[in-house]
Amino acid sequence: MKNDIGFKGFGLKDEDIKKSVTVNFEGKDYDITQGSLVIAAITSCTNTSNPDVMLQAGMLARNAVKKGLTVKPYIKCSLSPGSHVVTEYFKEAGVQSYLEELGFSTAGYGCMTCIGNSGDIPDVIQDAVIDNDMIASAVLSGNRNFEGRVHPHTRANYLASPPLVVAYALAGTVDHDFETQPIGQDQDGKDVFLSEIWPTREEVQVVTEGSIKPKMFVDVYNNILKGSQMWQDLEAPAGKLYSWDDDSTYIHNPPFFQKTEAELKAIPDVNNAHCLLNMGDSITTDHISPAGKIAKNSPAARFLAERGISDKDFNSYGSRRGNDQIMARGTFANVRLINKMVDQTGPTTKHIPSGEEMAIFDAAQKYMEAGTDTIILAGKEYGSGSSRDWAAKGPYLQGVKVVIAQSYERIHRSNLLGMGILPLQFKEGENAETFGLTGSEQFNVDINGGDLTVAQDIEITTNCGKSFTVMCRIDTDPEVAYFQNGGILHYVLRKLM
Repeated sequence: MKNDIGFKGFGLKDEDIKKSVTVNFEGKDYDITQGSLVIAAITSCTNTSNPDVMLQAGMLARNAVKKGLTVKPYIKCSLSPGSHVVTEYFKEAGVQSYLEELGFSTAGYGCMTCIGNSGDIPDVIQDAVIDNDMIASAVLSGNRNFEGRVHPHTRANYLASPPLVVAYALAGTVDHDFETQPIGQDQDGKDVFLSEIWPTREEVQVVTEGSIKPKMFVDVYNNILKGSQMWQDLEAPAGKLYSWDDDSTYIHNPPFFQKTEAELKAIPDVNNAHCLLNMGDSITTDHISPAGKIAKNSPAARFLAERGISDKDFNSYGSRRGNDQIMARGTFANVRLINKMVDQTGPTTKHIPSGEEMAIFDAAQKYMEAGTDTIILAGKEYGSGSSRDWAAKGPYLQGVKVVIAQSYERIHRSNLLGMGILPLQFKEGENAETFGLTGSEQFNVDINGGDLTVAQDIEITTNCGKSFTVMCRIDTDPEVAYFQNGGILHYVLRKLM
């Protein structure tokens, strides 16, 4: 089934596993195979805070360069440590130049590739991957590798320590056995194995003790709040209140409080709601929340283009997370999203009244303009992965009123309620397929004005005669109050009022 293909598998047939395609890059032919590496990134705030593994990566690069080993030129390598101190002790240890020789130049500091800000891979490589349906790989030292997050066209994304990122970059593929396969050939054409150039713990300890100095941390963190010269040169308006600019594509006054009134109003029932998405198991917050690069021809890209922004300046969802208009358009924009209502993988759904297939945001917009509520059907572990506020804010802005899933990640369930979206759960052993639901039905949910109780049963009826009982996943009494207020934001504001 289509739903079986996800981040827990690639659905390859036996004859496709060994598939290979030859690509000419910068005048030389290279074989792209399943698992070929296209991104290698020493990145993020976690592993890069450990001087031992960072210096081990630098020492491995030094040993590799001295053996004459190289990284294939189409592999996008980058170094983005979490602290400027790393640059200082790399220089002290004398390993910075070796990392740069392999392609690991410092591109910045912070998340970068871990949050999808890797930038483009070469067009000829990307075209080969797309046209031949190849599974390209990324290896990074970050802490997240969900589908479509690192890069939209790297389906296999693996987390590794910084020295292993260097090792896989040298190997050129994740389909590599370091114990039995050489990592490359030296200047004389002799096979070199990883074990021959891997720095020992004792060697690393000597370099660490000789390179790390307290003064480095003192100097860097004494100046960290000053920012760069560009930051210092920014003009900041005076006053306690922020002056909203409606023309800004980076920061926009969000609509969360625009309809907040002092008095509570009854929460209306959900009647004749259409299904926006019908999804399977393990839908992560990275499938839901806007992350990574803003793809050309996406609703967010169209929005920016209409405002005179060229595609080279689209930037990422992370950089534009202060603009709700962008983030609403980037919700469910993951290229690996599997929606049972359409045959293709990606951010597409069927607008039931018209029968047209379109971008998920476009369908949501049509439903909202028509005054039609929408729901989401999902399987197990809905909202798993890292907690993301926009994974709840985005569906709220798209008009979603109810999610019906088999089970929820704990924090995401809470976040949905915090935005006034009602999380409902199928009974044990039941799901959308149990009741023959395809997403083409219209759904009715009696919310009783918001006067619900913890874990109560709620009956769902449809326009085609199907009905079933689900459990309300309001788990605590305070959450009842949050929902009755239309979410925790309105609850807090009314408390302040």
